Amino acid sequence: MQQRVWQRSASWRGWRKKVVAACALAFGAAPVVQAQAPAPVPVVASFSILGDLVQQVGGERVQVRTLVGPEADAHVFQPKPADARSVAAARLLVVNGLGYEGWLERLLRNANYRGELVRVADGIEPLPARDSHDHGAKAGHRHEHGHDHGEHDPHAWQDVRHVIHYTQRIAEALCRVDAPGCDHYRQRAQTYTQTLRALDAEIRAAWAPIPPQQRKVVTSHDAFRYYGHAYGVQFLPAQGVSTSSEPSAAGVARLIRQIRAEGVRAVFVERLTDPRLVQRVAQEAGVTPSPVPLYSDALSPPGGPAPDYVSLMRHNTRAMVEAIQGRP
Repeated sequence: MQQRVWQRSASWRGWRKKVVAACALAFGAAPVVQAQAPAPVPVVASFSILGDLVQQVGGERVQVRTLVGPEADAHVFQPKPADARSVAAARLLVVNGLGYEGWLERLLRNANYRGELVRVADGIEPLPARDSHDHGAKAGHRHEHGHDHGEHDPHAWQDVRHVIHYTQRIAEALCRVDAPGCDHYRQRAQTYTQTLRALDAEIRAAWAPIPPQQRKVVTSHDAFRYYGHAYGVQFLPAQGVSTSSEPSAAGVARLIRQIRAEGVRAVFVERLTDPRLVQRVAQEAGVTPSPVPLYSDALSPPGGPAPDYVSLMRHNTRAMVEAIQGRP
């Protein structure tokens, strides 16, 4: 008797479990679905330094394509159809401005771009372009041969304080195209700004032991005036603002005389430029160019000495300070 009662009880429990399971399916016990991360925002940056800054601010929420990559020269860049297609597909295009991207308007027309465009240098106080009688070409002669940057020097990223401004401009632009990620962008911009402020202080500390009258550096082209203005260094460029400029014989001779008269020891070739002019200047002035190149307008590839903006500024500062101090 007890055995039959137990069997009926067990059957009842089994039937009840089946009923409960069926009701759960019938009345909306939906399967658990994990929330998927949003697709990265497609962003195009005009050259490698800006590409790094966008990645620092955007993190995993952005997919960055750089038009002018590491160790490539934006001064002589010629956009290809593939570049126009990349720009057309982007939601945000980040450029320097101040006339640096002389090819930009043509590219925008070819791409029929309708997305967000931010010129990160807008809002800073630009330095004027070097006068025509300075190291460069003859009076009245255009340096750039189609790459004239106009009345302003565009290389504003050589002052770290300006890159703090760039960072904020990039975060604001990303917020406009991806409002749900705005807190993410602002937090990353704040964190990176702290890194940049520490970098600015580090550069100032590196130059502090060197008397101001000894802070003289010869470079290939006129890309470091913002650095010089910010950190008290006098740069003597062999060429003008663009790497495609043609210096005059008189300008080169004047530079050689100045190196001799002032005992300038820090002579550098930049990574993107033809070394022959600086080598000739150094030879005639009786000095030896540094074996370490400077990075002015582009990053190095990964694994190089300047794969990101912070590394670039540290590398250049260390190289220049050591050259002036006579260290290898």
